Amino acid sequence: MGRYLLLLFFIPFITGCSATTDSQNDKVDVLSFVNPFIGTGGHGHTFPGAAYPSGMVQLSPDTGVDGWDWCSGYHYSDSTIIGFSHTHLSGTGRSDLLDVMLMPTVGKIAIKPGSKTQPGDGYRSRFSHDEEVATPGYYKVKLQDYDITAELTVSPRCGFHRYTFPANKASHIILDLSHHYETDSVLFTSVNVIDSCTLTGERQTKGWGEPGEKYWVHQKVFYAIKVSKPFSPSIAVDGDFITPATATGKNVKAVLNFETSKDEMVLVKVGISPVSIENALENLSSEIPNWDFNEILTQAQLKWEHELSKIKVTAPDKTKTIFYTALYHSLVTPYLFNDVNKEYTGFDAKTHKADGFKNYTALSLWDTFRSLNPLLTILDPGKANDIIQSMLAQYDQTGLLPVWPLWSSETNCMIGYHAVPIIADAYFKGIRNYDVNKAYEAMKRSAMQDAFGVKELKQFGYIPYDLYNKSVSTALEYCYDDWCIAQMAKELGHEEDYAYFMKRAMSYTTYFDKENKLMNGFSSTRSFRRPFDPFLSSYGPGDWVEGNSWQYSFFVPHDIQGLINLYGSNAGFGQALDSLFAVSSNLSGHDVPIDISGLIGQYAQGNEPSHHVAYLYNYIGQPYKTQEKLHQIMTTLYTDQPDGLSGNDDCGQMSAWYVFSAMGFYPVNPAEGIYVFGKPMLTSAAIVTNNKTFTMKAIGLSDKNRYIQSVKLNGKDYTKLFIHHKDIMEGGSLEFTMGAAPGAFNGATLPPSVSTATER
Repeated sequence: MGRYLLLLFFIPFITGCSATTDSQNDKVDVLSFVNPFIGTGGHGHTFPGAAYPSGMVQLSPDTGVDGWDWCSGYHYSDSTIIGFSHTHLSGTGRSDLLDVMLMPTVGKIAIKPGSKTQPGDGYRSRFSHDEEVATPGYYKVKLQDYDITAELTVSPRCGFHRYTFPANKASHIILDLSHHYETDSVLFTSVNVIDSCTLTGERQTKGWGEPGEKYWVHQKVFYAIKVSKPFSPSIAVDGDFITPATATGKNVKAVLNFETSKDEMVLVKVGISPVSIENALENLSSEIPNWDFNEILTQAQLKWEHELSKIKVTAPDKTKTIFYTALYHSLVTPYLFNDVNKEYTGFDAKTHKADGFKNYTALSLWDTFRSLNPLLTILDPGKANDIIQSMLAQYDQTGLLPVWPLWSSETNCMIGYHAVPIIADAYFKGIRNYDVNKAYEAMKRSAMQDAFGVKELKQFGYIPYDLYNKSVSTALEYCYDDWCIAQMAKELGHEEDYAYFMKRAMSYTTYFDKENKLMNGFSSTRSFRRPFDPFLSSYGPGDWVEGNSWQYSFFVPHDIQGLINLYGSNAGFGQALDSLFAVSSNLSGHDVPIDISGLIGQYAQGNEPSHHVAYLYNYIGQPYKTQEKLHQIMTTLYTDQPDGLSGNDDCGQMSAWYVFSAMGFYPVNPAEGIYVFGKPMLTSAAIVTNNKTFTMKAIGLSDKNRYIQSVKLNGKDYTKLFIHHKDIMEGGSLEFTMGAAPGAFNGATLPPSVSTATER
């Protein structure tokens, strides 16, 4: 077949080959420099299996279903595989999904999975990473206990398995509908044997989504399975085999039995749907009409090539692998959530149609508003628009914008109403193919509800720590969101709203404890929390969510000059930033959140509140310190190994941070439309967007030459420490000249803060 299937069997040797043309190298390199195993170790929580860009199906092996580091179902430390399920979360700190799991076996039938320590007690199998291959759209592994090679690929809504069996009179494929992560519950499953090659059914689970007063439904997955070889079915309910070919219950499993010859390939196609079995069958017939595994694999690879080739980079191989894997992880989520006929199940449990847009779910907004969503406004404005349409659909069905939606449920995970900056960011970048007035109405409605501390905010003008837990983190996030609403209000002519939300946006000053020069809890009686411990963080009572005072005190991206003023001077602010990176990395508290990781002092790259902080030195005219810190972060906390992420990837946010930072600029205020200069890790990067190309070059870049000496934009000397979004979208060139000593940027134009950002 084509070059991509061939690529899969020669991945270890490609980097050193030079016999192909430049154009061929460009195309092959994009995929060969993606390593899906990065992030599957440590606390990255990614999965290595086959995925389609923003596809509904993520077909991947499951190695464990308990423990925080198994949120994706897979961890690189394991040596056994339970099976291959069709839905997975990428890089999250909570688990769910793991729907419709298949496992090929031979020999005596087992319907329990067995344990990691004793896999022979069930259908689980040992495997070796030496016999495991992963690349975009493809996964392959040898199941050692059964001498079966499993290969996986995907279309947007379907999974495709190819199992190569040994000669055996007792070969099987197990369908385990009771398989689930330890904190989830299986509520209902069904299996229907349609004929000797076809199964259909349903699975309902209760997982991450929160039950609300009105708007919450169990997660439903409908499936259709077709097998290339006729099978004899055995159905088990609660561990007992039954005679009927149809079964329902919480613990339903099916065993498909057949005889195989040596190296016989058995193919399995699985379509899923959030709406119905009929839709699952239609998805399957539309996307995988035939039995050509290689053709579906090629389609997935070509789609990944198209998406990843939107940025073409020059860098050492190791850096290139880190970069393209980061870009890959940035494009795995959000997930498509409508069938080929456009139907999906809404938050009101009704069937809706996504007319004129693609409906998306798995929106990890507290994380992704910072980098991932701004990256999509550059690389895929159409998807950015569809995400807003999806959020407005949720608003229609529930009366609020999403917080962290997953399938048809709202998890309400994390804080803030961060759909707001995503809408504002897109709107001011000209992405407006939706009802703008409805979007503004939805932003206001979410900001004026009475839940999640907003009632206290409206009553006091701030959130008192004695009346609402996690008050300061919550309030600081709201301040930024409210600034975004104010900008939209001003743009749309709502002057009273503008004044009101700007006042709320500036209320961050309430929490600044001048005695300690850090943010602190402030009570309803207008006193600061005492005693004060800036290192304290807890899952329980306290002022902070997944952070502490050190990490949250610098989260005022909409008014950095105002934050500087609280410290009295540029020098005072610079000393505070220096202290953040230099103080002890120890954390206090009896239940410190494990999300706080990747520490340099109290800077935590492994968790999102710190992601903009290294760039703040630019705002006081010390860009060389930004460059020093970023070089340290990118060379020590991002690697090409399985534990190469310092924290949860969080649906691509951790990776999107690297994509921006490696190119030398970053959206400190995501909704402001500017990118602040950092320190490039790439010799060059060409962003192909809007039918135009924007090129970044770092002349003289090396490990030693880590400081920017001068900048040119479109061939002309450039003295600003930032560029505008339009500079990228209009095409052109950005040129950094690098050197071994800090560059002189006296008189450079500093990034704007609120004083100019509000005057659009």
